[in-house]
Amino acid sequence: MPAKPRAGVLLPRPLAGAYDYKLETALPRGTLVVAPLGSTEMLGVVWGAAEGAVGDNRLKVAVGLEGGPALPAKLCDFIDWVADYTLSPPGAILAMALRSRDAFEPEARRTAYVKGETVPARLSEPRKRALEIAADGLARSVAGLAEDANVSAAVVRGLVAAGALVATTLPEFAPFAVPDPDCTTVTLSGDQAGAAAALCEAVTAQNFSAHLLDGVTGSGKTEVYFEAVAQALRQNRQALILLPEIALTAQFLERFTARFGVRPAEWHSDLSQKERRRVYRAVLNGEARVVVGARSALFLPFSELGLIVVDEEHEQAFKQQEGALYHARDMAVVRGRIEGAPVVLASATPSLESFVNATSGRYAHHILARRHGVAGLPSVKLVDLRQERDPVDAAVKAQWLSPPLRTAIAETLAAGEQAMLFLNRRGYAPLTLCEACGHKLTCPSCSTWLVEHRYRRRLACHQCGYEIAAPSECPACHESGALIACGPGVERVAEEFAAFFPNARYAIASSDTMATRGEIQGPLRAFASREIDVLIGTQIVAKGHHFPHLTLVGVIDADLGGADGDVRARERTFQLLHQVSGRAGRAEKPGLVLLQTRNPDDAVMQALASGDRDGFYEQERMFREAAAAPPFGRLAAIIVSGYDGEAVRDVARELAKTAPAARDVKVWGPTPAFYALLRGQTRERLLVQAARGVDVQAYMRAWLARVKVPGAVRVAVDVDPVSFF
Repeated sequence: MPAKPRAGVLLPRPLAGAYDYKLETALPRGTLVVAPLGSTEMLGVVWGAAEGAVGDNRLKVAVGLEGGPALPAKLCDFIDWVADYTLSPPGAILAMALRSRDAFEPEARRTAYVKGETVPARLSEPRKRALEIAADGLARSVAGLAEDANVSAAVVRGLVAAGALVATTLPEFAPFAVPDPDCTTVTLSGDQAGAAAALCEAVTAQNFSAHLLDGVTGSGKTEVYFEAVAQALRQNRQALILLPEIALTAQFLERFTARFGVRPAEWHSDLSQKERRRVYRAVLNGEARVVVGARSALFLPFSELGLIVVDEEHEQAFKQQEGALYHARDMAVVRGRIEGAPVVLASATPSLESFVNATSGRYAHHILARRHGVAGLPSVKLVDLRQERDPVDAAVKAQWLSPPLRTAIAETLAAGEQAMLFLNRRGYAPLTLCEACGHKLTCPSCSTWLVEHRYRRRLACHQCGYEIAAPSECPACHESGALIACGPGVERVAEEFAAFFPNARYAIASSDTMATRGEIQGPLRAFASREIDVLIGTQIVAKGHHFPHLTLVGVIDADLGGADGDVRARERTFQLLHQVSGRAGRAEKPGLVLLQTRNPDDAVMQALASGDRDGFYEQERMFREAAAAPPFGRLAAIIVSGYDGEAVRDVARELAKTAPAARDVKVWGPTPAFYALLRGQTRERLLVQAARGVDVQAYMRAWLARVKVPGAVRVAVDVDPVSFF
């Protein structure tokens, strides 16, 4: 009897590589199989040839799924590339591509009903309505027909029992409607038309190319890359649009629907398992032509991918910070290269990495220098908080709203226009302090202060979620009434705003006050429909929203986050403030932005006030180049963590001692991480700084192989870190 074929099967677990299995018949790379592992069975993927020399009698048999479903070969190549680059186990990357095992099972059927020939003897008005609706021939469930006819489910079931409605079977899910590339005609400006033509040409070529769509806020970047999406649809190719935070994209989905006639498929963490199965299956079989998703959508099994768009490509939210650490923007470029598809990176404030790639010619650079239509860029003015204070004899002294900002708000409201107040700090106050003994209320599991949320009367840790009721006395000295709030959060700004403008309609937009996706959209929709006058929010309000009647943006603390020791701190501060400033004046009326600062001479503040974005980028470019920092050098971090603090420190010290000496490589640390205690775990960091041409991955592999790490300690590698918490 001939020996059964063997293959290496990759399992979606953080294992070192593929395991050898026997197969009933030879299967190509990417084929889904059920593979026994210990006492359980797991979904795995045929990954390549078997590598071991184990006898047949010791190998278990992996069985292919019914119908032979398989991951596309190019997705398998992408998984290998990401694993190698990020120094992650391939199985951990595969797990991100197998988010719905049920999607590979035979599709279930569902029962629906259509109008039959029988006419029931008793025809009440509800029954008549139900039969009139069913007369259109569409198959509906009991609940669906009851809703459409505005009758009870019992009425529909009665018609079924009487034979007036006949059962039929349908696929488990209704098919995704195909977006129509020519549903609407969009008039583009000259710059928009030129950029759109270049992107459409790249899509038509069906080859990899990278493009930076660099346009000021309100310049119509979305309309430009929608033309590229339309071209991909005309070629019967799939398109992927990545957004940094899918929960904030109601306006985007509405714009897509207006342009293409139907909603796209969505992929994000809010989907139910059933909807996740539907989308995954539709992507795999090519039914879903356009997917809008968060960073994990990059690992969906596209079979005909013709375009990838990364909107707001500068956003830090594209970096996966737990598990396998990858940057979706960078990996999107890699997937585009593997798929032979163009990649469009869009932003008004591109990352310095993308800006350098574009200005050096590595990426095509499409510039939209003017806002679309009659809108102009807002005027940006600095409010020096060292100088602007309430008069000594003022009846009420403000803490957070300066006199110039209050004056501007009053004028804006009097003119019937809208204002936005921005502070990137959640809650009421970031610190609660006892003025009697100086005790600070901190999280027992993290090295962070507890943030007061006065509306909920709770103190919360924003790292681990620990919460307590707001105490009435100091837990250290037990002094009653001695606890004071230090510093502002958006809730405290709202409190002060309401004191000065009691008749104004306002709402707070923050992830603390809006837990679900629907709650998030509530204040934003109310502001867009002018049901409220002032929106007070965190970074939720800074991204991608279009509010035609918003003419004033006030930034409460423009200095927040500008000097945290991170190599990208200045860049991120500029990007965030530029983006929130760009919400103002996007229609006919001019916009005004007031930045409250105690450091008006800072380069970031001066660049924002003068509108000299490229000048700031050039300055930042020189700083980074002189420091051999990204994109002119490479960084990789090692994060050592565990519940045994001494064991963590021992491993970190051993890593430092065994770091290989190499040309153009420096190793810094170990040092306590920014959050030295996080969720009860002690954390230490080491940082590798290397010249651009150094193979950092090879260096890290050689280094980590020298140290034996105990099971109680975790060592994580972050290639190209974007934060240092």
